[in-house]
Parts: sequence; structure tokens; C-alpha cells
Amino acid sequence: GYLQWHFRTRGRVTPPEPIIKAFHNIQCRDAVLAWERTEPVLDEQGQPVTRWDGRTMKKHPVTGEDVPDETARVPALHYENPRPAEWPEADFVVGNPPFIGNKRMRLALGDGYVKAVREAWPRVPETVDFVMYWASHATELVAKGKISRLGFITTNSITQTFNRPVLQSALDAGTRIAFAVPDHPWVDSADGAQVRVAMSVFDRQSDVGTLWTSASETPESDGASAVTFAVTHGTIFSDLSTGVDTAKLDPLASNAGLACPGVQLSGQGFVVAPDEVSRFTAATKERLLRRYITGRDVTQEMREQYVLDTFGLTHDELRDRYPDAFQWLHDRVKPERETKRGATKDSQEYADNWWLFAKTRSKFRHALTGLRRFIVTSRTARHRTFQFLDASFLPETKVLIFAFDDAFHLGVLSSRIHVLFANRVGGWLGVGNDSTYNHSDCLEKFPFPAATEAQQTHIRDLAERLDTHRKRQQGQHPKLTFTDLYNVLEKLRASTPLNAKEQLTHEQGLVTVLRQFHDDLDATVASAYALPPTASDEAILTHLCALNAQRTAEERTGTIRWLRPTFQNPTSTATQTTLATGAEITAPAAKPAAKLPWPKSLAEQAQAVRSALTTFAAPADAATLARTFKGAKADRVEDILETLAGLGQARVLPDGKYVAA
Repeated sequence: GYLQWHFRTRGRVTPPEPIIKAFHNIQCRDAVLAWERTEPVLDEQGQPVTRWDGRTMKKHPVTGEDVPDETARVPALHYENPRPAEWPEADFVVGNPPFIGNKRMRLALGDGYVKAVREAWPRVPETVDFVMYWASHATELVAKGKISRLGFITTNSITQTFNRPVLQSALDAGTRIAFAVPDHPWVDSADGAQVRVAMSVFDRQSDVGTLWTSASETPESDGASAVTFAVTHGTIFSDLSTGVDTAKLDPLASNAGLACPGVQLSGQGFVVAPDEVSRFTAATKERLLRRYITGRDVTQEMREQYVLDTFGLTHDELRDRYPDAFQWLHDRVKPERETKRGATKDSQEYADNWWLFAKTRSKFRHALTGLRRFIVTSRTARHRTFQFLDASFLPETKVLIFAFDDAFHLGVLSSRIHVLFANRVGGWLGVGNDSTYNHSDCLEKFPFPAATEAQQTHIRDLAERLDTHRKRQQGQHPKLTFTDLYNVLEKLRASTPLNAKEQLTHEQGLVTVLRQFHDDLDATVASAYALPPTASDEAILTHLCALNAQRTAEERTGTIRWLRPTFQNPTSTATQTTLATGAEITAPAAKPAAKLPWPKSLAEQAQAVRSALTTFAAPADAATLARTFKGAKADRVEDILETLAGLGQARVLPDGKYVAA
């Protein structure tokens, strides 16, 4: 940076040496955390606790595949008296803080460091990425007037829903975003990796900010891209956008419990190739083998692969009833789980229950009971599309599952109105500038239209025909992918000439017909919202935000427009009020008032949850159970309940609540 400044201001004059002089103004230290000292963590026998270093691999003696090398260990550390690092006084703060995703923090930094950071910064949500600790501290300095301006380069995940609360808190405290580029290509200087970044400037004076959004990107010979921008002015919100503020949307009870990511394996040893299926007995194939689908399969070419789903079986039941599956998983999954024991917060549980998926989605499975099909979308995708999938499939965690088999819901989700909403509240991520779909925001905050019976029938018919058309063309041309189809559709709508490959896709996919189905569907769904088919993006988002507020107000009075009332509220004895989409008034659930201590160890926590569930007089959900303990978090209790259900120690009811088994 200094050399660039020197040559730009002084020309080709060689700077004096040493280039960086010892002015004692550069400090090499941790900018987030300060501590008194570190100590090694000891086990019950007084021996140092270690963890896998997160990098070193070896060949598995049975499969020959790369697996973690359990001998490559680093010590686990305890940080004494952790506290926020103090920054020197300054007028401006500029930086490119290190990026480590939330799910990789413990593996990259160690459990002791992550625990210390979260203890030192209790106001920062534990769900955020590492970079947000810098953002929280720096924006607080702006809000208090201790610095004039702040400028950051971060990954574009700063706009994701799990990171937005930090920026929203800063805006609520009086900080303003003066300038932002929410998404920009970047080439890492260390390894040449292509990533996406966001750039943002904060102060207290800029009520009107300047937003630059990428309009076009032209790759150059050195791997970088020449970018042209569309510039807008206005209030910049926490998702680095202007116009309509979607940060104020509330989740709707009517949409709850109907979507969930697929299972998380945490071990590729669960996956079985087609040519390996014959190794298993008929009983194992019938009970445990499921057709497996990933996010790549949804958007690209569908592969044939299977997975061993041992949900609901104990260790001994699996060994005694399905010994072939037991040995397969013992040889392929257990070693990997053992090497990661202690590397993350959940790794102990995963190692102990090595024959089960890390996330079995036990609660959500009941939402799928009785459905012959369900809707899926890839959680990260270039084009936001939805399709029906046969209920025999088992999607993985990068596929979002919707517990709908009615094509009316497929039609609304596939419409321009919902895709626009989802792309706005879900955000964008990745090298390919892909949209991300988070069901807690994109679905649960989305108000479905109060469609008439005739409108529902028309939407349902168009959605069935759309789904059939795509499946038929892919069946005739197996190499035809959703990404190919919608790349061409996007070009048709922009009147951009097609190259030879795209012309072939157009012919094989009958993309003009696909476009007609979508255009008709968009117009019909818009009519259900009482919107013109040519409504602008801003008009649509304004309408949806107002409708969300209206529905939220209705739900506060007890009127809920359930999307699947027979599943979501099957045992309600409350008076029902019929609305355009079927509404019910529900009575509040009872909750115990006693507060119990929340144990520290995972095993003790599981025992405490099991005991509390046993003593409950009525079925309870994770949030209700969490409120019975001091300091327990609902998501942690949910994980424990799913594990208990997987072990047969708890049972999930159709409404998603749990009872002791």
C-alpha cells in the first residue's frame, strides 16, 4: 500500500530504505481478543487434551480414500480472563478482516479460542462469521463518535441473514452506511482463488448513501474482471440494499414447520454407489437404502447414488438386524468421526453416535409423513427454481425440502413474485454470484396470496404442466440441466443472441414453451395478489412487506392462515375462522415456570432434556423446553431432541412437538 502511494505521488523515484521505518505505530497482535495467558486443557487424568489439526489426511486401510489423520494433533487451550481487545485512538478505521465462516471457526481456531471470543463479546450472536466481531466493534466506535468513518472489505456473506443482525444493531444505534458495493469479484493474491467481496463505508452523517451494484463483469487475462456499476442513492439497509427495507419483516406462524434442509451426513461413508448396492441384503436394501440427492443433482445432471439411512436404530439394533450395514459404516464412518472428536462443539456427540447422520432431521420427517412427493430447491443456486421430487428420495443438507405436495404451493414458489422476494431477503453468495435460500426468512416471512378457488386451480394447473414439461424434456435428454435451461431462458428474456450450445439447449428443452409457462404463472400469481402483471420489483416488495405486516397483526389476535392446517394444528380445539386460505385461531401452549440449571457437558444436557421431557404433562417443543433451564438455547435443545428421537428415547408428534418414548 505504501509503495503504491509513493509511486502514484512521486513518480518513478525510488523510495529510501528501509521502506517501512520503525515509527512504533504497527502492532502485531490479536485485534479481537485479549487474555491474561493460555493454559493447556487437561482431561480427568491430568493429560493434555488434543484435537485433530484440521489439515493432515491419510489413506483409509479399507477404502483407500483420504480420511483425517488422527495422529496429527494440536493441543486444546484455555484462555484465562478473555476480554475484547482494545484499539488505539484513531480518526478512521480501514481494514480487510480475516474471513472464517461460522461453521469453520472451531476447526480453524480451536474450541478454546472460539469459546473465549464468544464470552468476551456476548452482544455478538454466536451464529455470525468471524469477520462480524470486527464489524461489531468498529461500528460501535462510529456510533459513539470515537471514529469518523469506517471502511471494510469483507466477503459478500456480510449480507447474509445470519450476519445481518450485527449491521442492523449498528443502524439502530445511529450508524449510517455511506457507501456500499454488496457484491464484487475478487482474486485472492495468495492462491489465485476467485471469491466475492463486499465493500462498505459507515459514518453518522450520511442519511443518503451511495450504492454500487454490479451491472456487468468482463473477465481479463490476469484473472481479474472489469466491472461496470449501476449507481443508486438512498438509505442503505443492513442487507446492503436500497428501496424497500425487508429487514423489518416478521416470521409468520402460518408458514412454520413446513421447510427444512435435508440430512447432514458428516461422513461420506454413508453414501453407496449403484454398483455397490448388490453387496447388501434384501432387508438392508428395503429398510435402509434411500435414493440420495444433493444440491448439485438438483441444478446439474442427476446422478444415481444411494445412502444408508439408519434413523431410528440404536447401535445394537443396527448390528443385530443389519450387520452388513453396520460393518460398512463402522469401517467408513466411525474412523472419520473419531478423528474429529473434540474438534467442534458437536464432534463428541457425532463420534458417540457414529452410525447416525449428524443431522437426521427427525422432527421434520413427520411433516413429510403421508406425502407422495415434496418440493425441493438447492439452497445455493444461480437460478432460483423449485420442482417436485418423489417421496422415496432423501435429500442432503444443501437441498431445502418443502413439505408440500399441492401444486398450488409449487406455483406460488416458482412465480416471479416469490423468487424476487427470496433473492432479496436471502442474499447472494459465492464465486458464481449464486442466490441463497434460507427458509426462516425466504419462506417463513413470505405471505402467500389469499387466492380464490378459481385462482388456486389455475395456478395448480400451470405448476403441474411446468413441472411435467421440464421432467419430460430432461427424460428425453439426460444431459439437460436446470442451469442450462434457465441460462437460456434468461437470455431469451433479455433478447440476447444464443451461441451454438445454447441453441441446442433451446431445442432440447423447448425453452420457449418453458418461458410461456412461467409468464402465464407469473401473471396468474400476480392477479392473486391483486397486482398487475407488469408491477415493478419495488412495487412487489412494497406490497409483500405491507401484507407481511397485516398478517403479523392478524396472528397477534389469534387468526392464523395455516398453509397445511391438518398437519400444523391437527389437535386444536379452538374456534376456527374460515378465511380465503383457511385460518384458525389457536390457543397458547402452556409452559412450566420452574427454572432448572443447564449442565455444562453434552451428556448431562441430554440427560436433563430427557428428564424434563419425561416430567412434562403435555408434548413440548424445543423452545418451551429451553425455557425450563437457565441459559439453555433453543437450537441446542432442538439438536438434543433430534438425537434422542434418533436413539428411540423421544418421539415426535405430527405437530412437531416431542414426548418421551
